[in-house]
Amino acid sequence: MPPRNNPLKLNPLQLRTLTLLQAIARIPGAAAMNDRGEASISQFPSAHGDHFHLGDAVVGGRDATGLYNESVWHALARKGLARADYPRQIVLTAEGLGYDTGAEARAILHTGGGH
Repeated sequence: MPPRNNPLKLNPLQLRTLTLLQAIARIPGAAAMNDRGEASISQFPSAHGDHFHLGDAVVGGRDATGLYNESVWHALARKGLARADYPRQIVLTAEGLGYDTGAEARAILHTGGGH
């Protein structure tokens, strides 16, 4: 049987937020990695009008509302994907860094555009 997409049943906002947190963790210098393979993120991108930049990707502001939503942070923590200290910092666990968000990344992380 093939692996099931979204086995933790994250809702769309949680999936988008996890996708963005994973992308932030991959940007050199944007997250502090620890010896357990976790990424600590304490600085979040600021919007430029209706979008913001994550490395070489552009993200619509409407796709990032979960970055500033305490309930989303705590939902990710309950599912073992993060540890939340809202609004100061979120730590993605190794499970959170490796969670397959499916097509979500391709849908919200736009690369190669003219922004």
